Amino acid sequence: MSHVPAATRALRLLRFLAAQAGPVSATAIARGLGLPRSSAYQLLEAMAEEGFVTHLPEERRWGLGVAAFEIGSAYLRHGPLERLARPLLTRLAEETGATAHLGVLHGCDTLYLLKEQPRHAPVLITGVGVRLPAHLTASGRAMLARLPRAQVRALFPGTEPFVSRTGRGPASPRELRDLLADERRRGWSSEDQQVAEGFASVAAAAFDHTGSPAAAIGLTVPSARPVTPAALAARARDAAAELTRRLGGRAPA
Repeated sequence: MSHVPAATRALRLLRFLAAQAGPVSATAIARGLGLPRSSAYQLLEAMAEEGFVTHLPEERRWGLGVAAFEIGSAYLRHGPLERLARPLLTRLAEETGATAHLGVLHGCDTLYLLKEQPRHAPVLITGVGVRLPAHLTASGRAMLARLPRAQVRALFPGTEPFVSRTGRGPASPRELRDLLADERRRGWSSEDQQVAEGFASVAAAAFDHTGSPAAAIGLTVPSARPVTPAALAARARDAAAELTRRLGGRAPA
């Protein structure tokens, strides 16, 4: 490992600690990074001086320091997800004539972070900061379909979360489970007048570095518009794949 730059070692150490359930011993760190123990100690001491790691002497363990927390907080302040996605949504809206959205999961809801509309687009209820039931929205289901089944069951344990807006859409855990299985195989989700009368949407998920859904890109058009959902979904999937790449993510197998 002597040929590996010191900065690379430091970054690998931070990533290793971030992946642990809690503080770990220097021996475990050295083993996990493939470093001699002496090199691991030198690296830990240097990073502790800068506040990126902290030593717990009573436990003989090392954990992330406050400087690492500050870096993570700064990442959120910079709004990278929205900044990386906005050009993609703008292009989608211009080229497809559909309203483009960026949504994330917030519990059982879809929270919309961005909205780009073409000229003369009809007014939609979706907008920045709006939350809608995830089991009804195409964006929400695109993300739910990529979550572990146990996590979906935890979010929707019974019929209580299954609110209805138009009398359409899944109304029970079984209906949602079957629908998500179909949409997972297909690679995109769709809804027709489940959120609002007269409008239909398609969406595809973008993924983070762990292969988990980080967000979804959706496209909404009037239901009467003569457009093939699969063709519109292909555009959403391409944009979601590009957002995954920009995030440094990977699509799950």
